[in-house]
Amino acid sequence: VQLVESVGRLVQVGGSLSLSCAAFGVTVVDFSIGWFRHAPGKERHGVACVSDRHSRTYYAPSVKGRFTISRDNAKNSVYLKMDNLKAEDTAVYYCAADQFKLDTFYYCSGSGFLEYNHWGQGTQVTVSS
Repeated sequence: VQLVESVGRLVQVGGSLSLSCAAFGVTVVDFSIGWFRHAPGKERHGVACVSDRHSRTYYAPSVKGRFTISRDNAKNSVYLKMDNLKAEDTAVYYCAADQFKLDTFYYCSGSGFLEYNHWGQGTQVTVSS
């Protein structure tokens, strides 16, 4: 299993950026996929997730209304569209995949990231004013 994130970049505050996560060895439609981020001095936490069975989407309160997660089954990829970026969005962003029995927000919040067994290498997003 391999997850490959697109390269992040430096973005101005208020700008937009889209990240992609291409999956190899898994079919994204059969997996729950999450985007997580890890900022210096902070714990890794969920940003946006899409479940496998019902394609439900979950968002962290800090990004709701600004970020959009989507899945392209034909390209076997998941995307994170980030709008109105803020300095506090600066972090290394990771995509992760796994299969869960339950379809809940748990896997996108708190320590839920610990449940994922498949991770991308991470990509740096820096938001600067």
